[in-house]
Amino acid sequence: MAKIIHMMVRVLDETRSLDFYAKAFGLEPADRLPFDGFTLIYLRNAENDVELELTVNHDRTEPYTHGDGYGHMAVAVEDLEREHARLSALGCPVTPVKEFAPGGRLLARFFFVTDPDGYRIEVLQRHGRYR
Repeated sequence: MAKIIHMMVRVLDETRSLDFYAKAFGLEPADRLPFDGFTLIYLRNAENDVELELTVNHDRTEPYTHGDGYGHMAVAVEDLEREHARLSALGCPVTPVKEFAPGGRLLARFFFVTDPDGYRIEVLQRHGRYR
């Protein structure tokens, strides 16, 4: 069996991204691997086995484009409204809280927050399959 160990996003400004992920999701560097031309930073917190890898290309000056292939990363939280208010107070761009209830059965309550590089992160209320 395969085990998912990390997801990678390319970021323009290491400091800004580290600050965002620490404040928004409590993710802290677990490892930092500098190489010629790029640095890999692995973020995690006590809740996770899966890490978020930030790739910083040293010579990059232009923001990355996401094309039409990037979807999103998702996190689950205990109190969706509290997290929405907290991220809003931090000045993070958030969408309104939405409910997805096909056929009247609640599948998910969620909102999206956008990181400094334009990646959208889905924040879901812990419920059903989203634990």
